[in-house]
Amino acid sequence: MNVTEKFPAVRGVLQENVNIGEKSFFRVGGAAEVLFTPSDMEDLLFFLRKLPKNTPVTILGAMSNVLIRSGGIKGVVIIFDKNFGKIFVEDDVLEVGAAVHCSELSAAALNHELGGFEFLMGIPGTIGGAIKMNAGCYCSRISDSLIECEGITFSGQTKWIKSTDMNFSYRASSIPDDLIITRAWFQGTSNVNYSISKKINEIAAKRKDNQPHQRRSCGSTFKNAAGQKAWELIEAAGCRGLKVGGATVSEKHCNFIINENNASAEDIEDLGELIIQKVLENSGVLLEWEIVRLGSKSNKE
Repeated sequence: MNVTEKFPAVRGVLQENVNIGEKSFFRVGGAAEVLFTPSDMEDLLFFLRKLPKNTPVTILGAMSNVLIRSGGIKGVVIIFDKNFGKIFVEDDVLEVGAAVHCSELSAAALNHELGGFEFLMGIPGTIGGAIKMNAGCYCSRISDSLIECEGITFSGQTKWIKSTDMNFSYRASSIPDDLIITRAWFQGTSNVNYSISKKINEIAAKRKDNQPHQRRSCGSTFKNAAGQKAWELIEAAGCRGLKVGGATVSEKHCNFIINENNASAEDIEDLGELIIQKVLENSGVLLEWEIVRLGSKSNKE
């Protein structure tokens, strides 16, 4: 019997043993035991309600901030398609599907002359994940304009959560791990006293100048420590250009790890742990991973 035969019949796509590591920004890692792409909200609700008890569930978006380990991910991985990637704008409020890319939201806001979303043009992830981790850059955070989220629990219950109840902090929120964000509503700012397009272009140029461009990387590897930039701590520890296997610390921005020469997931994670060790020895600061590591290190785990 195929693994997928244990799961409910759905209208979406249910696949077994799908290599998702190659779809991540690092382009490394293992397979999803089962990959489910729901056709719509009703399909997702039905699937979750009929899912065999104790089945592990993992939600993924663009995989721009995720390292998939070589052993892959057990249970079910859910990835949304374009049916969860729509944007509706009414007055200065934007209703946004969880699969919308951050850059798409920024562009939609620009088209409607709404400010507050310029920084999202340089963030490669999707809205669902961006909300969960309170993504941000250049002194702006996605929580700044968030009004409310719609989500579905792993047991198939629909919930709505106000932004004020999500306890946002630096790269974190109190959104439960078993809540799948499906839609969100944002407050745009009309009649801003600056050029939205100019600000977007300035941010894009700054990122291109200061960060490795078009490389196999998942962005900032570590969170900034209290009052200290992670890249400064990494540089001070002598880690710029450090290598493990095919993984290397970017010479351009040393809080970026790059898959430079067909690195394995183990190379990337081992390099990250080596950086943590060297920074701790040099400054006494324990860096915390910003990249989310998922799955097992081998098929035996």
